[in-house]
Amino acid sequence: MQHGRVIAYGSRQLKTHERNYPTHDLELAAVVFALKLWRHYLYGERIKIYTDHKSLKYVFTQKEINMRQKRWLELLKDFDIELTYHPDKANKVADALSRRPEAFFLNTPKEILEDLRKMGIEVICPITEGIWQNLQVQSSLIDRIKEAQQNDSKLQKIWKQTETGLQTGIRKHPDGSLRFEDRLCVPSGDLRMEVMTEAHNSPYSIHPGSTKMYKDLKQTFWWHGMKREVARFVSRCLVCQQVKAKHQRTAGLLQPLPIPEWKWEHLTMDFVTGLPRTQRGNNAIWVIVDRLTKSARFLPFRVGQSTEVLAEMYMKQIVRQHGVPVSIVSDRDTRFTSHFWKSLQENLGTQLKFSSAYQPQTDGQSERTIQTLEDMLRACTLDFGGAWDDHLHLVEFSYNNSYHDSIKMAPFEALYGRKCRSPVCWTDVGERQLLGPELVTQTVDIVKTIRSHLQAAQDRQKMWADKHRRILEF
Repeated sequence: MQHGRVIAYGSRQLKTHERNYPTHDLELAAVVFALKLWRHYLYGERIKIYTDHKSLKYVFTQKEINMRQKRWLELLKDFDIELTYHPDKANKVADALSRRPEAFFLNTPKEILEDLRKMGIEVICPITEGIWQNLQVQSSLIDRIKEAQQNDSKLQKIWKQTETGLQTGIRKHPDGSLRFEDRLCVPSGDLRMEVMTEAHNSPYSIHPGSTKMYKDLKQTFWWHGMKREVARFVSRCLVCQQVKAKHQRTAGLLQPLPIPEWKWEHLTMDFVTGLPRTQRGNNAIWVIVDRLTKSARFLPFRVGQSTEVLAEMYMKQIVRQHGVPVSIVSDRDTRFTSHFWKSLQENLGTQLKFSSAYQPQTDGQSERTIQTLEDMLRACTLDFGGAWDDHLHLVEFSYNNSYHDSIKMAPFEALYGRKCRSPVCWTDVGERQLLGPELVTQTVDIVKTIRSHLQAAQDRQKMWADKHRRILEF
């Protein structure tokens, strides 16, 4: 204003973060906005600012201010300002402008204006006067359900039985609809599917489970067999099948591998990597286990060695001592799936059996042996010190000479007929002599005993595993 006359107007829409400002900060922000807008007229002049917010008079003297107010006060000090309180009744010019019909568009969020545009609603603001109207949006689903109740023969039959006293539970609501314990009765047909679709697929529900969906619907709606239909609807939802994780027992019963017939004919293999590099350059272990006797070989090597070097180690350490195996069970490591390894085993007559992806239970023998191996290596390193490959040969001997629960004996005893001598087991085995037929008979008997113990262990393992699985039929 100048000489009592209005010469310019200024206004803008509040930003998103400004809507959270307290009233005091909003009033001060309006002052800052006006000073920035007309600063080229106001620098060096005496300025009077009228406001209906009385606390702004003390903005320069208040003791506690926030960081935002500090920043604004630095701007205000560049001007010669006098803040004057103006009551609401005297502040007619600004109030009249803020109450004009056009101000509706200035203060209305863009989201609401966009929703009005999508619904085809046009707000008309006359020049001479403003009209305040209330817009109420309501779904037509309830009205359509009420109309369908009049044409549903089953509901009408139930209502007649209720009137005669033959049935209870159904009552007529003051709005004329049929209700079951204050829940709206939904007749059979497309309306039930529409209700379930709205409660499951809409952006306000976003695919709840059958139990949640039923609990939500039963508060408002009712029909016969409602829980069963809701469960069937959710089970047929394609999005739920693609997105949601299965919270149920593993499909399919446990299928153990067949028990081997003889020693070192059926093997399992795996690698232990990520070990500290030793002075010999080793940082991994190749674990090879016989599935019948449970005897194991631990071969150290360096990660990065070619498959040819591993194949040479395999021929010297395994084939030289135990012969060519019939089958090898392993995971899908790149060394086992290489063309060289496959062609080598094919020429030797060995069948390769690979586990499926993310299914380590197939090669469970190697996995369990690796766990025991890692524990023994940690114990040796803590007790005796040094590098882990300094104790690997002792770990192999201790593992093979110790009792194994599956075969009810030590792996060396299953392999050689007796345990190897050690300071703990120092027997005079040199005086014991076995003739040829007796040796063969004893070996066969040991193999039969081992296979019976393995069968009992497999049955016990399958019984416990199947308790957490379910039968899957195709």
